[in-house]
Amino acid sequence: MIAAIADANLPDSARLAAEAGRRRLAGAVPSLAALCRRLAGFGADRLVPEQVAALRALAEIGGPIAGQAVSDMISRAVVRGPTLAVAVDAAARLHALLPASTMETLLRHPDPGIRAAACGCARPSQGLMSPLIGLLSDDDRTVATSAACALGRSGRGEARPFLKRLLREAPSADVVEAASSIADEECMVLFGRLARTRPDLADAALHALESIDHPRAGAIAARIRLSPSSPDVLPRPQ
Repeated sequence: MIAAIADANLPDSARLAAEAGRRRLAGAVPSLAALCRRLAGFGADRLVPEQVAALRALAEIGGPIAGQAVSDMISRAVVRGPTLAVAVDAAARLHALLPASTMETLLRHPDPGIRAAACGCARPSQGLMSPLIGLLSDDDRTVATSAACALGRSGRGEARPFLKRLLREAPSADVVEAASSIADEECMVLFGRLARTRPDLADAALHALESIDHPRAGAIAARIRLSPSSPDVLPRPQ
């Protein structure tokens, strides 16, 4: 099946790529990358289904080799147009390292989906904090949220007000994780409230509290562990 991917006709190649992803066949990574290169230059204004299938398969397979393959495709413009958004999303899922020059272009891309996905690929060492801070005021809410999470994970306090607002209004596991890296006491209280009132986020919130080296965080986590179903008696954030 792996050998057939690169030589199959286009409908069959997409089907084989999807199956390789479902089975998480690490040996299929070179063939999936070759399939994408085979269609380089196509898709300026539409998705290329075969590239989409290959990129999603690479994200499912995971690992540094798959991540490097996707990074190479993006930096060498093997994918373009709407398919580029799929590639950048796959790169974020794979924690792929993209060249700094490529990242700067992606963070300023006119497509908000690409800007948002690119935030997930940003590394503190790449000198990209200034563009990310700028994206906190992006007109697209998803982009601003992704930028705030990237900054929070990088330990940048500029994202704290935005992340606090998200913890109150639109919490998610990603937001909790990002905020835990720059949490102040108000964040700790918000984590405690989520742990008591949001069963879907309780584990993430408790993990965040227990990862913070601060007496207040430990005290809130201990109270929740002792009485997880009790009413919310934590002080209201100011």
